[in-house]
Amino acid sequence: MKIAIYGGTFDPIHHGHLILAREALETFGFENVIFVPAAVSPLKESPVASAEMRLLMLRAAIAGEPRFVVDDCELRRPAPSYAIDTIEEIRAREGDAEIYYLLGEDNVSTLRKWHRFDELKKAVRFVVLDRTGREPNHPYPTVHRRIDISATEIRKRVASGQPIRYFVPQAVEEIIRHEKLYQEQGK
Repeated sequence: MKIAIYGGTFDPIHHGHLILAREALETFGFENVIFVPAAVSPLKESPVASAEMRLLMLRAAIAGEPRFVVDDCELRRPAPSYAIDTIEEIRAREGDAEIYYLLGEDNVSTLRKWHRFDELKKAVRFVVLDRTGREPNHPYPTVHRRIDISATEIRKRVASGQPIRYFVPQAVEEIIRHEKLYQEQGK
């Protein structure tokens, strides 16, 4: 059995994340894709939305998709969130499953700085999800799909009063509006 772990802040989850996850699932024949929202990513800025809100949006975004699941293990552990800890936890649960780790193209340059990277690269097979459409400069298999959507852009659109319809699933848009997330211009 092959499973994929897709870690990230998902602040907010958007169609770019979901389209690439679906394409990776189909391309590599994964049993499922496990979305793991990070509490605090050691090499990135802290998320804008709370862990609770990001988890709520993630669950809403994948509702009805049986091969997409959410694991909140990183939100339950003390920060920072390390991929190797997540892999070890999921490995203990999943036994002999072949584990792939999905990461965005923007994370490749810092990959070697990840906590216990040497152990991590032995424990998983990395797959890069690339929304840029550029030629890769790394050795990892890559899912290419030009998608010009980013969480940063979505937060800016919300803060400036612009619509985000078609950027995020409708259920995520409703949560953002109802909870008044991303109202202030910032990150």
